[in-house]
Formats: sequence, C-alpha cells, structure tokens
Amino acid sequence: MGPWQVARLYALKSVWNATGLRSAGRALVEALGSTDAGVRTVAGMFLVQSGKRAEPLVEEAIHRGQNLSTVLVIAGDIGAVRLEPELLRFTKDADPQVAKAARDGLRILAAQRPPRGV
Repeated sequence: MGPWQVARLYALKSVWNATGLRSAGRALVEALGSTDAGVRTVAGMFLVQSGKRAEPLVEEAIHRGQNLSTVLVIAGDIGAVRLEPELLRFTKDADPQVAKAARDGLRILAAQRPPRGV
C-alpha cells in the first residue's frame, strides 16, 4: 500500500466525518474488499474509529452482503447492539468465514456490555 492510498482513505474518512457525506463513507466500506491487505486494514480502522457514525454504513453493507466477513466484525467493534439480530442471523450462514465473523461480532458486543449486577 502506497502513501497515496493511505492519503486517499484518510481524506475519505475526514470528509465523511466532517460533512456526513455518505458516498465518502461508502468508499471506505468498498475499500474493505480491496485486494491490498493494507488498504483493507486502514479502511477498517477508520470505520471503527468513527464509532457509531459508521453504524448506518455497516448496516447497509450487511443488507447488501458487501464484505460480510469484515463488516460483521466491525459491527461488534463499534458496539452496534441494534444490529445484533442481523449478526445472529449470519451465525448460520453457509459460508464458514461469514458465520465465524458473525460469531466474532457477537462475542465483541457481549464483551462490551457491563457485567450484570453492576
């Protein structure tokens, strides 16, 4: 991954976070499908850093079936409790990587919940 690719992803993140321009956020979701592992990693980090702001984009990607094995884990990382039913549904997916990602996302969500009785 070259410096221009990092700069492009950072610019997309900045524009999306500053203005809410969905097309910039969607471009980060699309980058999760890159053949370059570095691009995928940076795009995922930027989505996770954006937290709850990324939830509508993650939900949209789940409904489109886009980069599922990554966005299902990101749903957990950003604490998208509202998407828990979607994650549960994907735990029975025919693709073992997708099913594992859904379980991982659910595990991450569970770890973020405060302990009972506290």
